Amino acid sequence: MTDDTMPDLVEPDWLEARLDEPDVQVIDCTVHLSFDPETGTRHTESGRADWEQGHVPGSAFVDIPTELSETDDPDYPYQVPSSDEFAAAMERLGVGDDSRVVLYDSAGNSWAARVWWLLRTFGFDRAGVLDGGWATWIDGDRPVSEAQPEPTRATFTPEYRPDLIVDKDDVLAAINDPDCALINGLRPEDHSGDGLRKYGRLGRIPSSENVPAVGERAIVDQETARYQSLETLRQRFAQVGALEADRVLTYCGGGIAASNVAFALTRLGVDDVAVYDGSLAEWGRDESCPMVTG
Repeated sequence: MTDDTMPDLVEPDWLEARLDEPDVQVIDCTVHLSFDPETGTRHTESGRADWEQGHVPGSAFVDIPTELSETDDPDYPYQVPSSDEFAAAMERLGVGDDSRVVLYDSAGNSWAARVWWLLRTFGFDRAGVLDGGWATWIDGDRPVSEAQPEPTRATFTPEYRPDLIVDKDDVLAAINDPDCALINGLRPEDHSGDGLRKYGRLGRIPSSENVPAVGERAIVDQETARYQSLETLRQRFAQVGALEADRVLTYCGGGIAASNVAFALTRLGVDDVAVYDGSLAEWGRDESCPMVTG
């Protein structure tokens, strides 16, 4: 009997043993994101060149900013695309309704988690994030390929789940809602307002707590790129009230780290989690939206 299970967090050994299974589609999601140290200006660079030099055998590459984002507003860079656009992108990658999808990146797992959350948003649950990403894959002396495989024909049927994405008005309503937890996935210095001015204004959304996807006390170990243990994650989210809330909304700068935090919460069994798609890229530039520092 064929084992068609799909873990949400994929161990490298699990994937290596299934590289030849036709329903397993691996996708490299790497984006290199940086900010000018003086101006805070965002710079994104596709990871496609890295993928071309070496990748998990059989994997495809997706460029999130151009292929999986609505790109009309440069200040709001990673908005969720339409159902039709997302389905077309998945079909180009060979992802169909019966696929099992493994997502990875070389940038701390947040970009892989973003695609995981997008798949979930469009009704697809047979996807997992490779724990440790590319760094752990190559550290284990596992196979690497430079071949660019032809994608298989696929049909992806989207079923949009609107409860998994929230907008500015939802977040405004959540600020004073005792049953709702707001979680900021940015670095501690960005949360406090002591970091660079990256999103129009410094600081955070009022009443939000900080569980960073990267940096100090991150949900991902910065040396190994592997996720912290479930026990550690449970402790960190419990400290900020996320496990007792009826609903949790996550945000960051542009919805990427927020997706990683949402992924971690989902692994802990938190059912009602949503990502603020605009995050501070939208909120920080709207002077009518309150922000606090300190």
